[in-house]
Amino acid sequence: MDIRKVKKLIELLESSDVAEIEITEGEESVRISRNTLSPSAQATIQTAPPPPSTAPTTPSLVQSQAPKQSAESKGKVVKSPMVGTFYRAPSPSAPPFVEIGKHVKLGDVICVVEAMKMMNQIEADHAGVVDAILIEDGEPVEFDQPLITIA
Repeated sequence: MDIRKVKKLIELLESSDVAEIEITEGEESVRISRNTLSPSAQATIQTAPPPPSTAPTTPSLVQSQAPKQSAESKGKVVKSPMVGTFYRAPSPSAPPFVEIGKHVKLGDVICVVEAMKMMNQIEADHAGVVDAILIEDGEPVEFDQPLITIA
């Protein structure tokens, strides 16, 4: 297929409301698609639960955030330095790094955040007692999301 035809198809796609087009000429085929979501819509989809479950989970999200806010006020919050998956233990069969009520020292490993298949140990930034663990094991976390409070 001639490159000029492909360019013309791209222009046609951009000037219309069509999101995807596929053309076949003999044994050659071209499929052109574009992202129909705006950047703000993409951000909403990434952070919001799927549409069918939005209504039932919204009240539980509000309820789960209320205890976190009160827990945050009791001590210093250790936040996630990256986007990834939160793990309380170094492996599924190992005991958790910390439990609520455990004393930790500055620099003690308190959890792991997996990002891009790399296990990143998160250390306590101050000494104290673990007051709350704000994330469930295996849950995804965002950058700067509170993980653990240390009083």
